[in-house]
Order: sequence, then C-alpha cells, then structure tokens
Amino acid sequence: MKIYVPLDSMAKALGAEDVTHAIVKEACRQGHKIEIIRTGTRGMAWLEPLVEIDRGDGRVGYGAVTPNQVSAMLDGSLESLGRVEDIPFLARQTRLTFARCGVIDPLNLADYEAHGGLVGLKRAIAMSAADIVEQVKQSGLRGRGGAGFPTGVKWDTVRQAQAERKYIVCNADEGDSGTFADRMIIEGDPFSVIEGMAIAGLATGATHGFVYIRSEYPDAIKIMSAAVDLARINRILGTNVLGSGKAFDMEVRVGAGAYICGEETSMLNSLEGKPGVVRAKPPLPALQGFMGKPTVVNNVISLATVPVIFEKGAAHHASFGVGRSRGTVTLQLAGNVKYGGLFETAFGITLGETVMDIGGGTRNGRPIKAVQVGGPLGSYLPVEKFDTPIGYEELGAEGGLMGHAGLVVFDDTTNMLEMARFAMQFCAIESCGKCTPCRVGSVRGVETIDRIAAGDHEAPALLSDLCELMHDSSLCALGGFIYHPVMSAFEHFPDDFSTTKEAAE
Repeated sequence: MKIYVPLDSMAKALGAEDVTHAIVKEACRQGHKIEIIRTGTRGMAWLEPLVEIDRGDGRVGYGAVTPNQVSAMLDGSLESLGRVEDIPFLARQTRLTFARCGVIDPLNLADYEAHGGLVGLKRAIAMSAADIVEQVKQSGLRGRGGAGFPTGVKWDTVRQAQAERKYIVCNADEGDSGTFADRMIIEGDPFSVIEGMAIAGLATGATHGFVYIRSEYPDAIKIMSAAVDLARINRILGTNVLGSGKAFDMEVRVGAGAYICGEETSMLNSLEGKPGVVRAKPPLPALQGFMGKPTVVNNVISLATVPVIFEKGAAHHASFGVGRSRGTVTLQLAGNVKYGGLFETAFGITLGETVMDIGGGTRNGRPIKAVQVGGPLGSYLPVEKFDTPIGYEELGAEGGLMGHAGLVVFDDTTNMLEMARFAMQFCAIESCGKCTPCRVGSVRGVETIDRIAAGDHEAPALLSDLCELMHDSSLCALGGFIYHPVMSAFEHFPDDFSTTKEAAE
C-alpha cells in the first residue's frame, strides 16, 4: 500500500504531520505493509491534509483527514473522494507548470524524470544560445512576477551583453498577500526551477545562479537547498551540465523578509549584502545587475515554466491564452472564498468565473463586495467588473493589475475605506525610504484617509492628487502602484468614503 501525504507548508499547517504519525502507528497495529511518499500539495486548501492511497489499482484521495479518521481510512471504511484528478476543481485546470505538484516526491530525481523532467534541458543543450532564446520568445512567456515583461527579450539582452561573468537570479521573495504559487512549486517541484535556471544559463552564457527565498519560507528553503545538492550530485549542475561541457551552478540565499526585496534591484542589493534599497534605472539589471554584471532576474513561476516550453514546444505553450497573455496563469484564490487554493488555467478566464464558479463564492455565503487582484498593490474590483478576462492588458484596461495573480475575496461587510487605509499604511511600513514620494507620501496618505473618515470634505481631492504624484514620481512600483488599491476603493465604493463623522453623529 502506497500512501501519499503532502509535506507542503499549507498541509503541514492543517495537520499533515500528525496524520502521518497516525498512519505509521495505525498501519503497524492493523498489520499493513505501507510505503509513505511525501509530496507537494495539489493546491486545494479546503481538502488539506489530502491523503492519497494506492492499493494497487490507482491513487484514491481522502480529504481534510484528521488523525482519528486514519484507522477507517486504512481499513477502507472511510468514504473516499475517488480519483483526485476527477475532483472538478482539479479536472478543470490546464496544468503545465504545476503538472507534477502533488504527484511526485519533490526530492526524488527519478520520479521527476519519469514525469517529463529534464527533457527540456536535454533539448536545450543541443541548441545554440540564440535558438534557445528564440524558442522562449516564440512561446510568448512573460514575467509571472507581475511586470509581464517578455522573458525572451530579457534573456536576449543578457545574451548579447559583453562581460566575463553573467548571472541568473530567481526571485522567490513572494511577499504579496494572498499568494503562494512560488512557495508551492518550490516545495512540490523544485527541480523544475533548477532546470529552468540551467536553461537560462545556457541561453545567456551565465554560469552561476541564485535563488533568493524569503526567510518566512523555512520549508521551501530546506527543500530547495536539498534539491540543489541532489542536482549537483547528479551533474544537472556543475562544471559539466549533463555531460554537455557547459557550466552552470547555483546556490540558495535567504532574504530577511522585506517586501521591497520583491523588487528586482532591491533584491540584488540584498543579495550583495547591502540594505534592500531600490536602485535607480537605468542601468537595467540585464546590463548591470548582480555585482554590476549582466543578470537575468526572473520569477519562480517564469523559470519553472521554461522546461515545459522545451519539453512540449514553444507553439504548444503559445496555443493557450488570450491576446498578448500566452500560456497559463496560476491563479491563487484566497480571502473569504469557499474553495481556496491554486488554479492553473489558460489566460482569458473571466474574473467572475474564477471567483464564483471555480472559487464557489464566499466561504460564509455572504455576497461578494470586492476582489483584490494582484497583491497589496492591486485594485479592488467590484462585481460589475466580473466579466473582465484575466490577462495583462485586459485587466489593465479596467484599471487592474495582474501582479502575481493572487485574488483575495471580500464580502459585503468589508469597509473599503479601511482597506484603502490598510493599503497606504502597508506602503508606509514597507517603503525602503529611498525616494520622497513613497517615504513621505505614504505617511501623508494614511493621514489623508483618516481626515476623510473624520468628515474633512477637502481631503478626497487631496488624496487623489497625492496618489497621482506618487504614481508619477516614485522610484519603484511600491509607491508608484499604491494608487491602484487606494483609488479603486475610492472610485468603486464611494459610499464607504462618505460615511463621515458628521453623518455618523
């Protein structure tokens, strides 16, 4: 009997370790011969810990298992979910990047290869650097960290740069509220990130890489570090990658948890041992990045998708999506939502279908008031915007922001003035302090929203002017994009801002 139990942080937080201990104890009592295989999560939060058992005729799932259910689960008297792949939430997905998550042991290289791993790297080794870059361009892959910059164009800039050393940096400083895709792929399929970075190295001439992981992800740090060691032992990394005669090695670095280090230049400063403060651009990191050398900085999901492109072909990846948003988007449903978790699908699904159909509406059954798309710098979109397709330009046309594709759901009891204040206060707390518009403007923004709440009729116009100034003159997206949540709350939910002190009295 093979028993699959997730070791993902989400599953562990919901009791996976206690369930694992109970399985071992109960199997011994019942006389079962078992093999426990630890996997990543399938991404369905409401079913964790999700245990799967293969008694010789395929894997069958048991959801939200507790230790006191283990005995019935092992003797077959506990009702199962059937094949996990048939659960509607999972069956409706198009899993490219996350195809192996929850399926394989994340640190079993043979398991990784048996499910398509290293096919892409082997094909890339046989190609020229220019041809590798061209494949990435044709795939339509864009930065999944939020900016949406074409990955192939960034790689080509570094490829053509002249320098004695170049670098690949994976930005795993996942600080956006309601997002967990980076952590989920690192804890469930870390070799895909390593393979993607090795392909990036071949494409650009970079010989060394870094994975920059936030300190709040101890399990991800542990798993990625172990995966790098295994990759080096098996010659996926090192001076002779898979016998190609080409070199690429990498290491894991841990950040201190500053939100601003999700911004690439702040992260590079931190990686160099300096304070995580934004750099002025130009020069671009692609030309003068880590230690002043040409550097590719890509998000975890961007790099983990690269092996799929080389395994299945650029045209296959480009066949999914809408407009200029090609491939799949890894939507992360959080907040007050019935079915929270990760849903990977082609770009183009509407916001309403995602939240109402896939997510099942609110967990408490109350009407939805707003959905924040794109993390703490994303807009609060009302139900009237639910027909908006999820794509970079499509969301942008509605004043939205793709960001890291996190969706946080709020019900009708939420006060949007308070949410606007929270966003501005977040900016004030997380600002690196380098530029005045962000450092000072965010503090003044909190004060201005408080004036609105107190009934100051001049404050709304001041808030609008302040957000416009911060947008136009901040050094990076933290101060520049804070207008998205603040002004979207102000414009879409004006009644929450008209609850003045005088009206309350």
